[in-house]
Amino acid sequence: GDVAISRQILLSSNPVRMRVALALSEFFCPNSDPMGWYVNFGLAHFWDLLVAGAFGNFRDLLEAVTLSPLMGECLNMNDSRRADATGRVPDENYAREIMQLFTIGLYELNQDGSRKTDGQGEWIPTYDQADIKELAKVFTGLGVGGVMENEWVDEPYFGLDIYVADMTTPMIMYEEWHQPGTKTLVNCYVIPAGQTGLKDINDAVHQLFLHPNVGPFIGKQLIQRLVTSNPTPGYISRVAAVFADNGQGERGDMGAVIKAILMDPE
Repeated sequence: GDVAISRQILLSSNPVRMRVALALSEFFCPNSDPMGWYVNFGLAHFWDLLVAGAFGNFRDLLEAVTLSPLMGECLNMNDSRRADATGRVPDENYAREIMQLFTIGLYELNQDGSRKTDGQGEWIPTYDQADIKELAKVFTGLGVGGVMENEWVDEPYFGLDIYVADMTTPMIMYEEWHQPGTKTLVNCYVIPAGQTGLKDINDAVHQLFLHPNVGPFIGKQLIQRLVTSNPTPGYISRVAAVFADNGQGERGDMGAVIKAILMDPE
């Protein structure tokens, strides 16, 4: 998998797209080391998601990453189950990572990437443990969406091991294992009860996407990987502004963001 990706990066006729996908892979980064040979299919599929989404909309890319079987296995969404009377609770791994690493970071940000402060001059956390627990409920009920040809299993089911999973097929929702009820996310946004599990995920991804931190948080990291490791606040602010609005009222237009990064006077 790594060799094929390296070859594509080196030989592609679209080096800018490859460079952006590589930058994205450095923070949308599932750890595939302990998973064995079959991870190559998942790794190749995950790379294809990043290549396809490099100039698309960040919100769509975030949802595709969330449903990736590779990400699901690495960050414990695959087979995460609703709470029950035994004391079992939903796995919190992806809920923490999607906020800390993929969208909003640890502290509230100004558009130029600097950290906001409260009345005492302290940095303001973007989320706490209660927010993680609530968001973890959203990502329950996801499981293998397809199987490779094999002699044991014909159809996927919840709890199926990834050894026979089709790692190129997005995870699917198994409603009976999804946590019911309302979920209260950051900024007090409430996902209503009674929705399907995938609608819960769609709503959660969309609300994180709308958070004002995403532009400066993601914009700075892309600048660091594409241009300079120490961008000025002005540079970050200009890129974050394009993330918020591409000039035609669209938020998260990655093509516009990359153009802003590469065409900036700095």
